[in-house]
Amino acid sequence: MGLLPLVVIVALRAEPLPGGMEPLWAVLGGLAGLVGLASFYRGLSLGAMAVVAPISGLAATIPVAVGVATGERPSALQAAGIVVALGGVALASREELEGGRGARVAAGVGLALLSALGFGCFFVGLDAGSEDDLWWALVFVRGASLSALVVAAVALRPPLAFGRADLGALVAIGLLDVTANGLFAAAANQGLVSVVAVLASLYPVVTIVLARLVLHERVQRLQQAGVLAVLCGVAFIAAG
Repeated sequence: MGLLPLVVIVALRAEPLPGGMEPLWAVLGGLAGLVGLASFYRGLSLGAMAVVAPISGLAATIPVAVGVATGERPSALQAAGIVVALGGVALASREELEGGRGARVAAGVGLALLSALGFGCFFVGLDAGSEDDLWWALVFVRGASLSALVVAAVALRPPLAFGRADLGALVAIGLLDVTANGLFAAAANQGLVSVVAVLASLYPVVTIVLARLVLHERVQRLQQAGVLAVLCGVAFIAAG
């Protein structure tokens, strides 16, 4: 659903393929994004959305690390934000057992961390692949992820049946996702990817609000503190 409008736009623009390494970066970003998205959705299905989503927001640490490796230096506030966010992950990832019998790692935390890694690499790949042409980069990103997904579906043969009522949601998801990707790439081309990625990683706020309003989710107090710490840490990184 996200690839179709991109193909139409690229065909109407009739611009030549970008040269150099940009298509490869976009493809690698698309594959990383698929890993992140699959892990994120699976983590949401297994654990609490209000816990999984903020942890996945740690994707911002990957572009920050890349920025540091290429000469950027985080401010003291950004460094403090990273520490606060990581501490928040430690709190949000623990859930108390019934009857006060101790604690365990919350469901979906491992997948949330994997999604953070995938999303972070996706941010870097999309930024590097869209320097010359944003629309071609989005086509390569979406084409790579869709191709890999088709291969996985053929190999694993999961049940793919869905009703007509699901079609509207699938269309909306595809269009919203590709719109978000395009806005991120455009913003990254205007400024530092390390800052843009952190701001984009504030998306868990929306997920948490929807989980509370639509699913009536409740999380334990310790996890609430952890979620708040993660969001504050991400905000510190952005403000720095």
